[in-house]
Amino acid sequence: MTGSQAAGRLFAALIAVTAWLAVVLRAWIVTSFVMAQGRTALDGLVTVFSYFTLQANVILAIVATACALRGEADGFLTRPSTRAAVTVYIVIVGVIYAVLLAGLRQLTGLAVPVDIALHRVVPVLFTLYWLIFVPKGRLAWRDPLAWLAFPALYVVYSLIYGALTGRYLYPFSNVPVLGYPRALANAALILLAFYGLGLALVALDRALAGSAIRARQ
Repeated sequence: MTGSQAAGRLFAALIAVTAWLAVVLRAWIVTSFVMAQGRTALDGLVTVFSYFTLQANVILAIVATACALRGEADGFLTRPSTRAAVTVYIVIVGVIYAVLLAGLRQLTGLAVPVDIALHRVVPVLFTLYWLIFVPKGRLAWRDPLAWLAFPALYVVYSLIYGALTGRYLYPFSNVPVLGYPRALANAALILLAFYGLGLALVALDRALAGSAIRARQ
C-alpha cells in the first residue's frame, strides 16, 4: 500500500466517523423531539430518516467506512463510480441547503453543530476526498444517468410519505401549498441539477486524469 493510499484510507475514516456521529446525533435529537410531542420513537426514526440529507449522509458514511477498511480493493462500495455518485449526492445536499434551506429553522444547542456537520462539513470533506484520493479516468458519460436512480426514487418516496402523513419534508415539495404541478416541476429541476453535476464531475474526472498522464510524461 502506497503512502497516498494510506492517507486516503485515513481521510476516509475521518469522514466516516464524522458522518456516522452526525447521523446518530441528528436521529437522537429528532426522535427525542418527536417523543416529547407524544409520538413514538419509531415515528421519530421514520421522520428523521425520511430526509434526503440523512439518507445521503448514511450512504456516504457506509461508502467512507468501506473505503477506510478496504482502500482501493475492488468492490461496489469502493468503485470510483460509486464514490463519484456519493460526491454528487452530498454536494447537492450542501448546495440546496445553502441556497434554499439555511435559516428556515432556528436551531439551538447540539442541533447547531450537527446541522453544520451534515450540510457543510461532510460535503466539503467528501468532495476533497474525491478530488485528492479517488483514482481518476474511470468514469463514463453514461454514469450520471445511473446515479439518478437514488434521487429519483427519493422523489417518489417523499411524495408518498407526504401524502400518507401530511408532513412534506421540504418547502419546494410541499404539495398542499404548491400543488402537484409545481412540486413535480421543482423535483424535475433538482433531478436536472443532479444530472448536470454528474456530467460536470465526469468531465473533471477526465481532465484530471489527462493532467496526471501529461505530468508523468
